[in-house]
Amino acid sequence: MTMTEDDPVHAFVPYPPAPVASATHGPLAGLTLAVKDIFDVAGYPTGCGQPTMLALSGVKGASAPIVRRFLDAGARFVGKTHTVELAYSLNGLNHHFGTPINPAAPDRVPGGSSSGSAAAVAARLVDVALGSDTGGSVRGPASYCGLFGIRPTHGRLPLDATMPLAPSLDTPGWFTRDAKTFERVGAAILGDDAAPLPDAPRLLRARDCFEQTEKPVGKMLEAIVARIDRMMTPLEDVTAANPDFEPLYWAFRRIQGYESWQSLGDFVTRWRPELGVGIAERVAFGKAVTKAELKEALAARKTQRAHMAALLGRDGVLVLPTMPGPAPRLAATEKELETSRAQSLRLLCLAGLSGFPQVNIPIGEFDGGPFGLSLIGPPGSDLSLVRLAGRVAKAAATRIA
Repeated sequence: MTMTEDDPVHAFVPYPPAPVASATHGPLAGLTLAVKDIFDVAGYPTGCGQPTMLALSGVKGASAPIVRRFLDAGARFVGKTHTVELAYSLNGLNHHFGTPINPAAPDRVPGGSSSGSAAAVAARLVDVALGSDTGGSVRGPASYCGLFGIRPTHGRLPLDATMPLAPSLDTPGWFTRDAKTFERVGAAILGDDAAPLPDAPRLLRARDCFEQTEKPVGKMLEAIVARIDRMMTPLEDVTAANPDFEPLYWAFRRIQGYESWQSLGDFVTRWRPELGVGIAERVAFGKAVTKAELKEALAARKTQRAHMAALLGRDGVLVLPTMPGPAPRLAATEKELETSRAQSLRLLCLAGLSGFPQVNIPIGEFDGGPFGLSLIGPPGSDLSLVRLAGRVAKAAATRIA
């Protein structure tokens, strides 16, 4: 039986099953794997959540190198997962193929664009799922579905044979339910860090990021961070955004938009595919970004990257909310969803612009919806950050008398 035959949360694309070989031994042996449908998997098409792209795909003859890395480590592939159309949304809704259910909060969106991968892990259909993160498409669903998730250092892992969206921002990433599996996968896929963190890194509370949260969630996060402060090491207050979130938000949007049109423009112009609500508008936005706007955005990215590098050095870790709050309700209007996306990008763009690694830790719940706490480390500290996430999660869960 394949996963697509027993899929109560609509996580998997119902492709005809094809055998995908994996190593019988290795550090990930015994773990089941799902793969977002923007990565090539031998024997399957790559549909990217878009009907015309699916029709043009054909069955792939080889798997993407990042998929191969999981298979060679012993993970067993069980299916490809739904993605937001062209991997271009944070909410997880798909106009063409339907939306995966958020197993942690069924009345809320699952988060996108790696919605199916997050749903598959949260519903316990697989142990680990591969996703991608350009603007927050692993970190957001991880926060919304109560999972561990990682956006690695930009460029650390290969993205060949993968649909490009915005190459200077695109990364692969993955989800797990628990810290032990998260670390196990990290060690197998990442390898040794080029710039490992010390055993006791400096923890930096991004005050300006906490001010971006919904008030009840912000209060809960402050209490959790106070617990971490007492259980691990005192946190130093810092300002993460330079000069503030508004110019960084627009810098990110314009870089992403410009590059997405470079990636997708020929497809859109030649085939005139039907694009869902929100996707069409984002593609049009990208087409309209001017060279002057791009130049200004790239300068803002350079300034923010230098600020983050100086802030973290080689031993600092930024502590911040992953998202402003729990996932929006499924009943939310398109305007409400777009507002939520814009608020979320203000937090998510920090790692995107800097290229630094970020992990989400499932940390709490408000009004029936999970929310996460994030750690951002220096470039090349990914595995150290994954291991630190488990320690922070344990400290956050410890009740202090």
